Amino acid sequence: MARDVKKVVLAYSGGLDTSVILKWLQTTYNCEVITFTADLGQGEELEPARKKAQLLGIKDENIFIEDVREEFVAEYVFPMFRANAVYEGLYLLGTSIARPLIAKKQIEIARKMGADAVSHGATGKGNDQVRFELAYYALEPDITVIAPWREWDLTSRTRLLEFAEAHQIPIAKDKRGEAPFSVDANLLHSSSEGKVLEDPADDAPDYVYQRTISPEEAPDEHTLITIAFDKGDAVAINGEALSPASLLTRLNELGKANGIGRLDLVENRFVGMKSRGIYETPGGTILLVAHRGIESITLDRGAAHLKDELMPRYAELIYNGFWFSPEREMLQAAIDHSQAYVTGEVTVKLYKGNATVIGRKSPYSLYNQELVTFEEGAVAYDHRDAAGFIKLNALRLRTLGSRARRISE
Repeated sequence: MARDVKKVVLAYSGGLDTSVILKWLQTTYNCEVITFTADLGQGEELEPARKKAQLLGIKDENIFIEDVREEFVAEYVFPMFRANAVYEGLYLLGTSIARPLIAKKQIEIARKMGADAVSHGATGKGNDQVRFELAYYALEPDITVIAPWREWDLTSRTRLLEFAEAHQIPIAKDKRGEAPFSVDANLLHSSSEGKVLEDPADDAPDYVYQRTISPEEAPDEHTLITIAFDKGDAVAINGEALSPASLLTRLNELGKANGIGRLDLVENRFVGMKSRGIYETPGGTILLVAHRGIESITLDRGAAHLKDELMPRYAELIYNGFWFSPEREMLQAAIDHSQAYVTGEVTVKLYKGNATVIGRKSPYSLYNQELVTFEEGAVAYDHRDAAGFIKLNALRLRTLGSRARRISE
């Protein structure tokens, strides 16, 4: 039975699924629908979403379209990259990191417009339903959440199309056939899943890739770039200061042209199943390599190793939807503290799918050439000191060795 809902804020793309959801909310809950469409850098024109909402009877004052690219990169992507966050050793979390921002904006609109509910178009099998709803409840504990895919009986594309036609929802000709795979995109990445990609034994077709050319088609000459960092965040490329979104856009262009950032991954979803996805993160791949490059000369060994120990937990929190959790915020505080001196420049070579650090410098560098040189340097280093260091570290191993010898005798 439908709950008593007066106003609902829907995360709305203007596509078939969310347009059906919009009309379904109106007919099922007999409520006022407010749409929110975020420009996250997905590369699509958003004005059609406004027109589609208007066509479905949404008043202009109830249509919200916002360019959140700068906020997305500055307040979500960059903090995540300060941690070098990678899920299961490979995935740069491009979809995961966008969901808390969308959810936050929906809650802000709900408060502004006096809405008592929010809704999303995530299915009942995926991670996104968890990410959206954990964020909703963290920010507005008593909000009503409507997840149509868990409630309705429109369980096939045929039934979606029949509902759309019955309610005069326009359907683009290219949307009538069965889509070969589903796509999610933002300024950080694009992800493709389902249909032709469901068998992990099969090579992904070339037409799946949207953000990158293949490494084989990339130029035979390398590209050199210098990325400047300030307190852990990238701020300039080749000496040109750029805003966060502009900088990531530029890195995306460079990565695409050099075939960088492709990933074919079978991952463990939070809801319990494995899924196969094709991810393209050209700019993010370069940024991660460069950030680790500048950290290599500015972070103390203990801090660097502790960060690497904390990173899998931090990445898992983002993947599972706990961006607004106290544990993520605690980890973020530690990570941000570590970045106080992560400032300087990194030179990266881009070539046929690879991003390789070939130079790094910082006014706060801990690298001391006089200490590591094979020549005698000005800094005193007594080689004899190493003997005591080794003996102390070997003490427990020698004790264990002696016991093993006694037992064997």
